[in-house]
Amino acid sequence: MSGGSSNTPHRTCCGGCCTLLISLGFVILIYWAIFQPHQIRATVDYAELSNLTVSNASSPVTATYHVAFNLSLYNPSKRVNIYYDTLDAELLFRGAVLSPAAAAASPTEFYQRRRTSQAVHLEFDAGKGVAVPGDVAPLLEAEVKAAAALGLELSVDVRVRYVFGSIKIRQKPKVWCAVSIPVPSSPGGLGVAGSGGPCWVKY
Repeated sequence: MSGGSSNTPHRTCCGGCCTLLISLGFVILIYWAIFQPHQIRATVDYAELSNLTVSNASSPVTATYHVAFNLSLYNPSKRVNIYYDTLDAELLFRGAVLSPAAAAASPTEFYQRRRTSQAVHLEFDAGKGVAVPGDVAPLLEAEVKAAAALGLELSVDVRVRYVFGSIKIRQKPKVWCAVSIPVPSSPGGLGVAGSGGPCWVKY
């Protein structure tokens, strides 16, 4: 009997912890249902391409470029504010990564109130050249030679905290944007896309 009674405090403690966790989860669920935080929306407002060259003089094919984006992030929620803790960006061509961002996003982190937009500047500078993955190298060469428009993709991994009252919920949305930028007509020229259109946000 002494053995059975010695387990009673332990069982009571476990039961109390489970009850607390369930209650806390229920409270968060109620807050979430009431405040209804919506997914962030993203658009590319501006994109530019310069210093573009593609060389196949050696293997692998290399590319140099400078690409800059102005990404607009919108918080559509009526009651929920958002902390943006990090934004890690990559530049892609036909799904293949060309390079990470040359520097941290500007701003690197920020607080966004409900129903407001925030502009984020991102730059990719491959002045020293980057190797182009072999499976997409011919496609990149063809688009550059055609001198029409270069289809690029912007991928941004975001870490956010939804804030309602004293409760914060962390999320890791991924932003993906397809942007078509005119190929500069001369080596030192500049290609500009006034608007890249909407982006996709996946949670």
